Amino acid sequence: MLTEHHCADGATAAAAMAGRIAALLNEAIAARGVATLALSGGRSPIPMLRALSVSDVDWSKVIVTLVDERWVAPDHADSNERLVRENLLHGAAAAARFVSMKNGAADAHAGQAECETAIAALPWPLDIVVLGMGEDGHTASLFPDAAELAEGLATRAMTLAISPPAAPHQRLSLSARTILSSRHILLQIGGAAKRAVYERARAGGPVAELPIRLALCQDDVPVEVWISA
Repeated sequence: MLTEHHCADGATAAAAMAGRIAALLNEAIAARGVATLALSGGRSPIPMLRALSVSDVDWSKVIVTLVDERWVAPDHADSNERLVRENLLHGAAAAARFVSMKNGAADAHAGQAECETAIAALPWPLDIVVLGMGEDGHTASLFPDAAELAEGLATRAMTLAISPPAAPHQRLSLSARTILSSRHILLQIGGAAKRAVYERARAGGPVAELPIRLALCQDDVPVEVWISA
């Protein structure tokens, strides 16, 4: 269920990944009249998002949401919503409907129920989930040292609130169950350090040690990985 795409550099990988996402969005629109896309934050996805923003897609039929979000205002420098709006949702792509994970609650734990309602109202299953991976093996906001990790891996809920001990800001994240309820999972890996973590994860072992294994070591959802130097 896992396909690797090896690219010479990050720019090539970003362009190829954007092309694949656009194709999957168009397939979903043709089949069901709507397409859903969940995106991760961080610096790595920016070139892919910019390439995707100019892709030939009927964006008025696309719903975009997040894989996880820091509990900060949508205009905060660390906001994943801000990153997606600035790098994807402009020009023709501004016609897409964006579903935020952030709401007006005082913290992520207080806001989880409202976020759960918003995510549950999306057309299911999600067509595409784009994951990231940290050098500690975390994906979404499922950090290996988070107190809520076991809940995130086991819960039947679609979302959960997390307070990662080694990263700033409380988070809301899709749960493992939600990620594995999607039609397609895509992942971009760049650089020697992340490539080494990826290879460790691919070899198998406890998901709690390297949470990215929840996607890489399963046979229910096809996974495509773009790998570059």
